[in-house]
Order: sequence, then C-alpha cells, then structure tokens
Amino acid sequence: MAKKKPFEAWTVDELIAEVRHRERAGTDRTRAAGTKQAKPRISRHHGLHTVPSRQLVKAVQDRQRVIYGVDDRQDLYQVKSAKVKQVSDAVVALVKKSDLTRKANGSYTLATTSYQQEYDLCGSEPFASQPLGCFCTGFLVKPDTIATAGHCVKSQADLAGIRFVFGFRMTNSATARNTFPAEDVYTGVKLIGRQQVDDGPDWALVRLDRPVQNHKPVSIRTSGKISSAQKLFVIGHPCGLPMKYAPGAAVRRNDADGFFVANLDTYGGNSGSPVFNGKTYRIEGILVRGENDFVSNGTCQVSLVCPSTGCRGEDVTRSTVWAPKIP
Repeated sequence: MAKKKPFEAWTVDELIAEVRHRERAGTDRTRAAGTKQAKPRISRHHGLHTVPSRQLVKAVQDRQRVIYGVDDRQDLYQVKSAKVKQVSDAVVALVKKSDLTRKANGSYTLATTSYQQEYDLCGSEPFASQPLGCFCTGFLVKPDTIATAGHCVKSQADLAGIRFVFGFRMTNSATARNTFPAEDVYTGVKLIGRQQVDDGPDWALVRLDRPVQNHKPVSIRTSGKISSAQKLFVIGHPCGLPMKYAPGAAVRRNDADGFFVANLDTYGGNSGSPVFNGKTYRIEGILVRGENDFVSNGTCQVSLVCPSTGCRGEDVTRSTVWAPKIP
C-alpha cells in the first residue's frame, strides 16, 4: 500500500483544488455549534479527506500570506501615483436607479449595504467594514460613451434601471463617499453595441444622456496584441465596494483571439473594470470573468486568493475587439 502523503507536504495549489472541489460539491457539513466539523463525504485527493475544510483554508491563507502576499488592492486615497489617480478618474460605478435618491439641491444620495453582512464575511476579511453600493464597473472611452462588460448591460431596456456614477470611493479609512453632484450621475440612452460569448468576448458600449465634462476618457489599445507576461493593474468595484486599485498582476495566457488571462485580484462587481498596461497606462481590455471569490471558513466566509501561478486566472476581453465599435 502506498504511503499516505503528510498534510504538510501538500502544495498550495493542491490544497486550493481540494477546497474548491468541496465548495462545488457542497460536501461540507457542520454539526451543532461547538462540535467538530463533519468529515466530507467526497474528496478530490485521498489523504486530504480527513482534514476539515477550516484547517485547509487556514493552511492556504497562512502559506499565501507568507510566500506571495497576493492581495494588492488599495483604496484610492492610499494611492501615491499621479498617473494611477488620473486614469482612475475615468472609472464609473454601475448603480441601480432605485438606490439613488435625488435631493432638493439636485445632488444624489446612494443607498448602501454592509459588505460583511451581505457576504457573511469573517471580521478579518479586507475591507469588511466598508459599504456596497454598485453591481458592476465601467469606464469612460469618449466624453459620452462608457465601456463595460456585456453581462452588466444585457439590453437597451436594462438602461432604464441603471445609472452611471463617478466617484464612489473611500475618502479615508472610515468614510465612503455616498453623495454625488448631478454632474457625476448619468443615464444610458443607447446600447451602441454588445457581445457576450461564453469563454469568449464579453463587452458593451453605452452612450450617455450627455457628454461628461469633468472626467477625461482613457487611452485604449486599438491594434496589435499585448505582450506575454506584461505587467497589469485593474481599477474597479470588487463586490460593489468603493473603488479599488489592484496592481501586481501580469498576463498569464495570451493565445486566444478575443481575450487574455491574467492573475488579477478581482471579484464579482469588478466585471466591466478597465485593465491597464502597467507600462503605458493604456487600456488593454475589460475584466469579465474568473475564479469564485469566497469559500467557507466554518461560520463565515473568506477570500481564497490563488497563488500567482495557481488557479485558472481572470479573463479580460481585448480592447481590440470592441474599440472599433466606438462611434
């Protein structure tokens, strides 16, 4: 009989694969509070089947934190780079119309919810105390045109219930901006173009009700192909949080025509986020899909961020696919 592999000898990738397998299979069962976690019925790796999920998750987090330091996300008030601040000014939050209340002076107040409560997060999760206020991200590509993911705006009819809001961000460690002047709130009046292909391009272009006066459109790659292993960063609204800047990523797979794969620190809500070339600050594409964001850690949820070379990566629709459609 083959000798059982000791728990300490399993790699981070193997541990992540096991945790994700359990999440998909729904095999974890927890007994009454205060008792041990039940043994999963199914395990991808024999030798890990007796290890509780909570222990697996903790082992992955401990090893990643020490070896990789993979979560590079920052609030905009923490960013020092003038160039990053400049391009972040073009990023917009896609907000439900029903979550905005117009005040007597013409400004708008955004209704928010608790990130920790909405996702049942552990208190140690980054940004757990911050609010949620949007469902997708977009960015300004012309004074009157927004680019986002196709699955964020599915039809012309969708536009009636969406507002495009500039400036949803943390102003300091404790305060999120939730009041916006009228010049930072826009309505989409025309779905210029859209595509949503499983394992392929996913994009949408929306014409706004008026040109944006106080935000500058970004520069976009319109031809050619990004270099393999090129450094990248992304700016957007992970899970609907106030805007985050996430550097430290790179292209991992570059063979498909319509999209490339990168190890970006992104979550649901980042859909539609602009992905920037770390050297030129030009847009290389739109963040559209990737790994699952959270796993159970006993009584609450935690992020399971993959190692730099692990998991499948995040898909980015190339700008060369949709840039020619900009009027």
